[in-house]
Amino acid sequence: MAVSSSDLKTFLVSTPFFGGLSDARLDILVSMLVERRFDAGAIVVSEGEAGRSMYVVHAGKLGVSKIGASGRVIRMAALGPGDFFGEMTLIEMQNRSATVVAESDTVLYELSAQSLYAYYKADVHAYVMVLLNINRELCRRLRGANARIAGLADRVSESVGFDEPQ
Repeated sequence: MAVSSSDLKTFLVSTPFFGGLSDARLDILVSMLVERRFDAGAIVVSEGEAGRSMYVVHAGKLGVSKIGASGRVIRMAALGPGDFFGEMTLIEMQNRSATVVAESDTVLYELSAQSLYAYYKADVHAYVMVLLNINRELCRRLRGANARIAGLADRVSESVGFDEPQ
């Protein structure tokens, strides 16, 4: 079932990615999005592959994983409606940093690097707002990762009896 443009805009405004955009600026960006549907179990992106787009989750659940040094698959995050992923490849132009798998039937909205560049050409101020939104989310994720790393380091040092240097 297709989502109406009005319903899609209402949803997108509630996500961190689209915050602060005027209605007219949002209309331009919405027109650039491509709906993508994935069945449960489908691989959306694979770690190491070239990336040329990012995705906003409209419906469904996805799992994010990385391959560890031991070759083991490590679950990094769970994504749901309102979350977005793939933005790192648009900013740093590197290959995908993780694999994302649909854990349920999923509806995503894709924004390609080419469309984001067209958005820049059409309205540089709105483009800057989008980049600020992406950067805010990346900072939020980095803070969360820092907290998890510190928690893991605390547990490891306690279990092996290491104390902090004086």
